[in-house]
Amino acid sequence: MIKERLQMAIENVEKVVVGKKEEIILSLSAMLAGGHVLLEDVPGVGKTMLVKAIAKTLGADFKRIQFTPDMLPSDVTGVSIYNQKTLSFEFRPGPIMANVVLADEINRTSPKTQAALLEALEEGRVTIDGETMVLAKPFFVMATQNPIEYAGTYPLPEAQLDRFLLKLKIGYPTREDEFEVLNRVEKSHPIDRLESVLDLEVLVQMQEDVQNVYVDDLVKTYIIDVVNETREHKAVRLGVSPRGSIALMKVAQAYAFIEDRDYVIPDDVKYLAPYVLSHRIIVKSDISFSNTTQESVVKDVLKRVSVPMVKKDGI
Repeated sequence: MIKERLQMAIENVEKVVVGKKEEIILSLSAMLAGGHVLLEDVPGVGKTMLVKAIAKTLGADFKRIQFTPDMLPSDVTGVSIYNQKTLSFEFRPGPIMANVVLADEINRTSPKTQAALLEALEEGRVTIDGETMVLAKPFFVMATQNPIEYAGTYPLPEAQLDRFLLKLKIGYPTREDEFEVLNRVEKSHPIDRLESVLDLEVLVQMQEDVQNVYVDDLVKTYIIDVVNETREHKAVRLGVSPRGSIALMKVAQAYAFIEDRDYVIPDDVKYLAPYVLSHRIIVKSDISFSNTTQESVVKDVLKRVSVPMVKKDGI
């Protein structure tokens, strides 16, 4: 039943985002794991449509934040305004007070405003005028940034990058998929006709069920071995922190849940590692001019670390 509901959700999003099933599944995995996604890609490949389609599929409250250099933290979290009629302060919530939030071009705003997201991403709450407010559940943020134009941008600090469970790239569609896109938007955009197929209560229950997906000690050891290898790699200045280990395990549980399994297998970890770990690594500056990248480091690490054998008959 769960598998069927999730498959319906994936197919529903595919009505809008053509040929990107893998990215859809990864995004839903992050959501089920209670994490957030950073989309880094060129303009016009469907980043915004992916977020909107997911929100509509869930029937969730959706807000979009277009980050600009002059934005203030209160533009994100909300602000208390004095009402002269009632002689009291009234809180006006910011766009962060939603179930699904699109943080568009997050690297266009100042570090001070970027920092306003930190508490929300990590703890699901914000502090305004000394008062802590818990955000609605589920709470899911997909942030986008353009990797091409760096003029006037503020690179995300490592502390904030670490808050994103996954870092994804959508990429250009194939010729066949692009032809299908043109057919679908010829008269009207499919996002306007999209209906919800899941409700928020079911999603919250799924998030709780994901936590019960079994992770064997062998798989946990494999995760630790992979993460430790990033810290010892000769090309790496700063390896993956324990938060990265936790993130990899959590998203592996969610991915196994989507695959209709109640246990995680080593192949889940190996498949997800590049999406979870790459943005948590800092490559040494003296070799950054070479072909060595964060992604290539993770691929090299996965080649070096042996995949544990699956237990059979309790052995």
